[in-house]
Amino acid sequence: MMDYLTVKWLHIVSSTILFGTGIGSAFYMLATSLSADARTTANVVRLVVLADWIFTTPAIILQPLTGFYLIHLAGYPLTQGWIAWSIALYLLAGACWLPVVWLQIRMHRMAAQAADGHQRLPALYWRYLRYWILLGIPAFISLLCVFYLMTVKPLNTVII
Repeated sequence: MMDYLTVKWLHIVSSTILFGTGIGSAFYMLATSLSADARTTANVVRLVVLADWIFTTPAIILQPLTGFYLIHLAGYPLTQGWIAWSIALYLLAGACWLPVVWLQIRMHRMAAQAADGHQRLPALYWRYLRYWILLGIPAFISLLCVFYLMTVKPLNTVII
């Protein structure tokens, strides 16, 4: 059985990886996409997809495992307001992330095809980029709120 501090450390490290990889990938993908250089965009989006598999996916899996174990070790009920809100917001972020991954894979393919044909990024790429941004905003805000709730643990938070 892992001790509380070890599990807490794993939880904090995985949340940092999740948040840091997400915001860094978003910045580089958006900035590169806006350059409209198909070749560079294809390379960066490929790396963003790779980062999702290497860093984000394991962190997404580790977060609830360590989080629920910490809740168990600390003796908090799952109905505690800040815990229930954290879970709901985490699920919202995850619901946004899954289509984002799908979009990124397709955007990479479109950018690679455009680069290979020495063409511009297609109109569908730009439409997908808008969806990607629209999904990224609530995911980002949700994770910011989860960070706040994990840190502050407001005991008087109520479930609506």
